[in-house]
Amino acid sequence: MNMRHVTTVYLKELRDSLRDRRTLVSMFVIPTLLMPIIFFTFGTFTTKVVRKVRAETPAIMVLGGEDSPKVRSALGTHPRLRIVKTTDDFRARISEKKLRAAVELPRDFDQSLEEGRLATVTIFTYEGELRSGFAAGEIDRFFRDYREKLIQARLDERGVPRAMLKPFELTRQNVAPPEKVGGNMIGGIIPCVIILLAFSGAMYPAMDLTAGEKERGTMETLLCSPVGRTEIVFGKFLVVLTASLATVVLSALSTVVTFGAGALLFARETMAAVAQGTGGAAARAALPSLHPGGFLLSLTMVLPIAILFSSVLFTLSLFAKSYKEAQSYVSPLVIVVLLPAMLATLPGIDLSTTLACIPILNVALLCKELVSGIFNWPSIALIFVSTSVYAAASLAWAVKMFNRESVLFRS
Repeated sequence: MNMRHVTTVYLKELRDSLRDRRTLVSMFVIPTLLMPIIFFTFGTFTTKVVRKVRAETPAIMVLGGEDSPKVRSALGTHPRLRIVKTTDDFRARISEKKLRAAVELPRDFDQSLEEGRLATVTIFTYEGELRSGFAAGEIDRFFRDYREKLIQARLDERGVPRAMLKPFELTRQNVAPPEKVGGNMIGGIIPCVIILLAFSGAMYPAMDLTAGEKERGTMETLLCSPVGRTEIVFGKFLVVLTASLATVVLSALSTVVTFGAGALLFARETMAAVAQGTGGAAARAALPSLHPGGFLLSLTMVLPIAILFSSVLFTLSLFAKSYKEAQSYVSPLVIVVLLPAMLATLPGIDLSTTLACIPILNVALLCKELVSGIFNWPSIALIFVSTSVYAAASLAWAVKMFNRESVLFRS
């Protein structure tokens, strides 16, 4: 194989691909702008919605309690709740989002509390609805505080220390480093994004360099040149691989910049929370952290998977007579690619020797461990070698199919 011919074909096809608008969009625009747009748009919108909901005073109903003026009076003066007139259709009004929640007080509630009898308060809410959830949370906090004050008052009357009722405190302390916590939180998302980008980055160039050339009638011209078919395959394949890797690398850089900017904004919010004494430590703990070395190593694992995707997409597109037909062959593969990547995010599925030999799933599981700072070098080597073997086999398949006239010029 003449490498000079391969380079010539590669540069020619790369130049032609960069003139194609679809390739430019899939290779540069989407990976560069996708993450910042998703991150800042979703983050800004979510923050505004939550702040707006928290600033509202939810409307609730109080069912019963006419014989319990103490608790009704305390509930009525709560600054974060607005009590409206009681009606019989409260369930329908909550379901229609006209009412946020309702609370039902049992009969003789005040008297039951004074006599020490057990009473049950029922909160009616719209499960899963944000505003209703906040309203139910406020009602729940009110009655918890009311119960705590009642218990404390009874203990003070009898001179009983609080420790008699609550003899010990129970706390949790995290022993995992921040990168492992962050990797456990979002580590499953990163391989899904990397794998999807590697696939989508190779998809459009692969279809354009095969079925697209057939449709334009330029494939015959290329085959008439004094260049071997194997060299043509490798030249075209390298263009597809370049597009796939460029998509992943640009997306990774965009992601790093985006999360860096997000971390700065989050740090500013944290400093404000610390200054006000409103949970700065909790805010710092909520910011996920990834192992930088593991993140970079996970990007190197993209190489064999990108070779696999590029060669498979190139070969499948060869069977198509037109660009549209190639899309019908290639588009369903997105589901095939995403399923094992999403399977890696499920709890209880850990990397093993058997799973290390399953393509796509092995890379997804490995990337999830790498961003958490877990470096299992035998598994890394096994996955790299097995994925490289699959990639080499698919590339050999591409060369074999390109040398078949029935594939290139099927009618």
